[in-house]
Formats: sequence, C-alpha cells, structure tokens
Amino acid sequence: MPRQLPLRRLPREALSGLAAGRRAVGAVGRRSRLRSTAAVATTMSALAATSLVTAPSIAEPFSPEPCALQRTEAHHSEGLDTWNAAYPRPTRALDAVMVFLSFPDSHPLTAPAELAADHFPATTRFFQRASYGRFTLRPHPLRRWIRMPMPSTSYAIRRDWAAPDRAAYLRDALAAADGFVDFSRYDIVYLVADPDAPGVNSDATKVVNLDTPLRADGTDIRRVVTVFENHPPDRLVLAHETGHVLDLPDLYHRPADGRGDWDTHVGDWDLMGSQFGLAPDLFGWHKWKLGWLQPRQVVCVRGAGPTRLTLEPLGAGPGVPVAGAAGAPAFGLGRGTKLAVVRTGADSALAFEVRGPVGSDVGACRAGVLVYRVRSGAASGGGPIEVVDAHPRSEACWEDSVYPPLADAPVAAGESFTVPGEGVRVEVAGLTAAGTWTVTITPGYRA
Repeated sequence: MPRQLPLRRLPREALSGLAAGRRAVGAVGRRSRLRSTAAVATTMSALAATSLVTAPSIAEPFSPEPCALQRTEAHHSEGLDTWNAAYPRPTRALDAVMVFLSFPDSHPLTAPAELAADHFPATTRFFQRASYGRFTLRPHPLRRWIRMPMPSTSYAIRRDWAAPDRAAYLRDALAAADGFVDFSRYDIVYLVADPDAPGVNSDATKVVNLDTPLRADGTDIRRVVTVFENHPPDRLVLAHETGHVLDLPDLYHRPADGRGDWDTHVGDWDLMGSQFGLAPDLFGWHKWKLGWLQPRQVVCVRGAGPTRLTLEPLGAGPGVPVAGAAGAPAFGLGRGTKLAVVRTGADSALAFEVRGPVGSDVGACRAGVLVYRVRSGAASGGGPIEVVDAHPRSEACWEDSVYPPLADAPVAAGESFTVPGEGVRVEVAGLTAAGTWTVTITPGYRA
C-alpha cells in the first residue's frame, strides 16, 4: 500500500451562483455606486468544485488542430478548440487589484505592502516562466486598509462557507472598496483579509464565480479571489487561484471522507493539482489551452505506425539553461516542440511532454517523458487530467513529494512504456547534446 501522507491544505475554489433577491449596497466617495443585479445568495460546492457556473459562455475560435479536444459544458473544461470568453485570456498583460480588508474587531498587525510582497513579484514571475514571457500579471495593491462594516466573526468564514455568509462578505467588501477602486481598470480582483482578524480562516481562500455578475464602475465583476492566507502565506497559493481565473480546473482529488491522499490524480506535476508540488509548472496541455504554446510546438500523432520526434523540456525557455547529453548547459531552447498528443476518443487524449529540473520544475524528483490522460468532459475536481505512472511498482522522494507513487512517473531515458488500456507505446532514446529528448510514439502498438 502507498504510504498515506499527512493531509496538506490545498487551494480551493468554491463555485457560486447568484440567486434572486436584491439588496441595496452603499457606495463610498463621489464615484458611481456599486450595484448588485441580484443578491449574492449562493449555492457553493466545497473543495472538489463540482457545481456548474451558468454564466454566458461565448466561444472564441482557438485551435484547428485535430488533437485539440472540443470544449464541453463541464466547468473549466479541458477542451481547447475554442476559448471561453467569459474568462480573460492571458495572451496579453492582465491587471489585478489587491484590496486589503480590515475589520472592526481587530487592528491589523501587518501593513498592506507586506501582504502584497507575500505574493508579488513571485506570482508574476511564475506566470512569466510558465508562459515563456508571453503573459504578465501586473499587480496593483492598494496602500491602505479598507474597513469592513461588520466584525470578522460575523461572516462565519470557513472552508465550506455558507452561501448567505459569503454573499454578505462580498457585498460588504465591494461596497466598502468602491470609493477607492475603479474596478473598470482591472481584469482580476483579489480581496485580501487581515490575516490576524479573529474570524479569518486561512482554509477559506477560494475563487468565487458569480452566476450573475456584480456591477461596479460600468464593468461586470464575474469572479473574485477571496484571500484569507496567513502571513507568510502558503507556497504559490495565489498562482493556483489565479489559474482558476484563467479557466484552469482543480486537478486534485478530494477523498469522500476528507481523509487520505488528495494528490492521486497528478501528484507533483501541476500547480492546479498541488501548490506544494516539486514540479509545479503547468502541464503542456494547459499552456496550449492558454495560448502559450504555438501550433507548431504541438505534434498530433496519428496513424498506427511509429512517429519519431524531438521534444524540448517543458520548462525550457529563453535564457533558461538545460543540461544536454554531455551535462553541459544548453541555451536557446523554447521554440521547439513541447507537447505530443494522441487522440484516444471523442473527448479524451493522451499527452506526452518532457519534465525535469528546469525552470519552475527545478525541484522535480525524476526527469523523463511524462504521460497523462486528458478528458474534456470531466469538470474541475473530477479528474480532468490524470498522470499515467510509468513505474507503478515504485515510489520516490518520500520526504518531499506530495504523492511519492507518482514522483517517478516519467518514462526515463533508455526506457519504453506502453500505456495501459490504450495500445500506445512511448520509447525514449535519450537526451541530445542540445538538451532535447528523442522520443518515438506508436499509437497502434500491439505487444
């Protein structure tokens, strides 16, 4: 039996819809009043994020590649033939406002600038590396605390937050901030609570998706990141939550009884699985979805015969050193093939990418070709991506990995592996002097 690791606190996304009913909210200052088109009476799922958001989903053409799965109605669908225009597309710089909220029952012990430094520039740097410089997240932290009208304990903040309490918190926070923030200037809203207030619970950090948007300064606010982190915060927590704002799903598994391993789907291998992972860079599939991989960097493997190709390490980008076959640093990677895909069904595919101690994956336990299944019909928290373990009888990095059984999942140099149940075989010849990997994929393999 795999070792049962201690329960690690993961970032969470609560999905909420706005129900009928209205409540007037006061504006502060001389600018336009914050208006709610419906009261925030929400129905929320907890960590597994199983509820669906029914906000308008407008498709924008994205990828004609035959291996690009079609986007479905599943929340945060991994389909990428079109982009869901309800989310900001991170192929340009996005501006994020950080609003710092204090409460009548506590005097803040930490300055807003200190809390902002907990998350930035680290979060911006993560996305710059992950996107190969194609996406910049620009933070705009306020320099002052904004006082909430009610004590922190009155909102009953907790992990599985009751809908009326969350609704009251959002209404009060946006109303209090409206006199100090022009929301029309920002793509992302972070509401950062005083971490020392008695009613603040760090387990409640989530993204709230609004079925009916709030409206302020002539703009719709469809989602808000509610931050209740300690000071200092969990590692990469804001990057994970920002991933949801960019339409990425939760990849972790929440046990039915809340006990046991949470990381059985992807282990260390993607930030949306665990913010504590040894290799938290985003999957190549996610980079393709977000527009950070160019079409020429994705190979669709078709037919029954073998396809030989050269893959660059996923984390390699401009200026990032990668060890070649001789062990010497190699530069200049970042424009070659990053991802190979085999279509296995109407809404499923196998993906192949090289992972190792490069870039954000500097702590990776093992290097090689990582294989994972993608299902576009599976919702956030429902296993839309699952890593295939090329070494199911062994584990690795017990001291540091969030899930040792998958820490050694990649197919290493000189190894071959047949994906169970798929008849797809991958053979890894090894590294080249330039730091790339020579790989052969055979979709119609029969032993």
